[in-house]
Amino acid sequence: MPAEPLDEYFTETVRSLAPAVEHRPDRRVSDELLLHYFDAQAQSRHLDFAARDMQRRGEGFYTIGSAGHESNAALGLAARVTDPALLHYRSGGFYAARASLVPGSTPIRDVLAGCAASTLDPISGGRHKVFGNAALNVLPQTSTIASHLPRAVGLALALARMPRLGIDCPWPADSVVLCSFGDASVNHSTAVGALNTAAYLAHRGLPLPILFVCEDNGFGISVRSPVGWVERTLASYPRVGYRMVDGADPVDALTAASEMLVSVRTSRVPAILHLKAVRYLGHAGSDAESAYRSPAEITGDYARDPLLGTARELVGRGILSPEKILERYERSRRSVDDVLADLGTPPRMTSVAEVVRPLHTHGHPRIPDDPGPVPQEPLTLAQAVDRTLGDLLEQMPQVCVFGEDVAVKGGVYGVTRGLAKRFGPLRVFDTLLDEQTILGTALGFAVAGLLPIPEIQYLAYLHNAEDQLRGEAATLKFFSDGSYQNPMVVRIAGLAYQRGFGGHFHNDNSLTVLRDIPGLTVAVPSRPAHAGALLRTCVELARSTGRVCVFVEPIALYHQRDLYEDGDGLWAQVPDPAAVQPGEVQTYGDGTDALLVTFGNGVRMCLRAAHRAAARGLDVTVLDLQWIAPLPVAALVEHAERFPRVLVVDETRRSGGVSEGVVTALADAGYEGEVRRVTSRDSFVPLGPAASAVLLSEDDIAGAL
Repeated sequence: MPAEPLDEYFTETVRSLAPAVEHRPDRRVSDELLLHYFDAQAQSRHLDFAARDMQRRGEGFYTIGSAGHESNAALGLAARVTDPALLHYRSGGFYAARASLVPGSTPIRDVLAGCAASTLDPISGGRHKVFGNAALNVLPQTSTIASHLPRAVGLALALARMPRLGIDCPWPADSVVLCSFGDASVNHSTAVGALNTAAYLAHRGLPLPILFVCEDNGFGISVRSPVGWVERTLASYPRVGYRMVDGADPVDALTAASEMLVSVRTSRVPAILHLKAVRYLGHAGSDAESAYRSPAEITGDYARDPLLGTARELVGRGILSPEKILERYERSRRSVDDVLADLGTPPRMTSVAEVVRPLHTHGHPRIPDDPGPVPQEPLTLAQAVDRTLGDLLEQMPQVCVFGEDVAVKGGVYGVTRGLAKRFGPLRVFDTLLDEQTILGTALGFAVAGLLPIPEIQYLAYLHNAEDQLRGEAATLKFFSDGSYQNPMVVRIAGLAYQRGFGGHFHNDNSLTVLRDIPGLTVAVPSRPAHAGALLRTCVELARSTGRVCVFVEPIALYHQRDLYEDGDGLWAQVPDPAAVQPGEVQTYGDGTDALLVTFGNGVRMCLRAAHRAAARGLDVTVLDLQWIAPLPVAALVEHAERFPRVLVVDETRRSGGVSEGVVTALADAGYEGEVRRVTSRDSFVPLGPAASAVLLSEDDIAGAL
């Protein structure tokens, strides 16, 4: 492969070093540890060179390297192998160091297979180049913007909480969560929220064993971090320990890593290690550094090489001569070259089935009927959900319910009333007013072995944090090839029809962002008789298959008791103990003139519109989809084929709404009857009576019929 200027500078500089007269040991860092550190750094450096060569030959597809960041190997050597690690994409030194502590590991092959998008990659199976390995307790992260930090905080909170709950955890009780990220990410709201949450929890005195590691090379691609900004920002979080160290100084890096890990492990108080680094070889293979940096600046950084710093320490102590260091360095190069040659053109995924396998559970568990006592009095939707949550907490010790206002207040709409008193603050608790933190806590709890049921207070608030579902929750099984999963059920109060109260933030009817996420299961209850069973099915899917489920509860139906007229009490129902199976729909009526396909608030509106239509001689059946993603296509088509006409009644917007998927599913299945749809308008929901101008109405449905 062509020589890299950085490579040539290193060899020439080491060759010019003056050998030490005598051996001078340093009790802070042993000779053996320093040699181990150099080997991990050298392996990471040569893997970066190899990745660039693979790209040039058309055999590699990923070149974001770790060159200049190899001092993170200090964390890999100082931490226990059993400490869960969520790593920055430049943590190659850490990965090499940790793998060296586990006999039988193949870090060189792992990294090269990942760069080649090969199925030999032990974590993603070729789906992405990530640092991850279940045997090394490295959880895969693809984030470029620190979206893994909320999960890391949640995991640390879970590690401290699970022994008190009596729940087994994959990691020892005294583990420390390691979480690394870049300096540019310090400014991202996700990182700010996670670090703020860590400080908040520490302020409350809650144990949170996490060590954040900011690998600071001074750049976010081409944008420079202002001098002093990262330091001042990271040092400003109250009750969170902070220490800055120069990664080019191996003794300081190794000492700081060891001391901070001991501190966090014993105190259970979070801390931040600010590791000064340097970025070599550009941001990635496609990055032309010369567009924003001068040649003199680029080459001037070579003197700050952490690998060179370790070589100087080895020579200065008299541990190795310059020649022996270069021999060791070249031996690492040969090891990488040998593995690369052995890989050749490695196997890669070639079919849809291979790519999507971790996303889809083939076959669903048979959901058992409700084992609890069935109340005989009619319940509202809110009461049915509350009762089911209580039953789940009673029956499954790993279940936790949390979110803003869910504990003491019992939720804004009283849906979780009484649960905190029954089950205590370890299992039902209030969180910060931050949706990223709520979902991140759930992600951490789930990967640790709990089964979280977090609540997002309003559907519109989800959009502040939807990447926690898209980029972290739903992708974990995909990018770990099923090695890791985060089963959870996210409850979201949402949809419209609250008579214009609160405007669009309390009447959001957009489900598109949820339907577009591969592997996410989305359910919407409507009638109290089946709401609890639907929630129980979501929980069972999460528990038994690792699913990430979203349960969107129509706020306008929470306390509704009447159906056709005030006081008839026909909407409140006695819960049906029969289970709702995945992909199962509910039907109401037995008319044959048309099938009304709907969900959520649409069920009540369709039943009322059908009641009006019956007086005019129209006899219809109402189908409640219940499952919004994936759509229950088989059941939908089976029912539709019995009718000459299908009216899709969709309370979401006409563009990007649920009805588009329903109509497409019918067309794809070859349905030959007439299909129409009525929807809400392409508008936000305004405040007050004007809401009725843009939302689907019963008159719209009746008119379409």
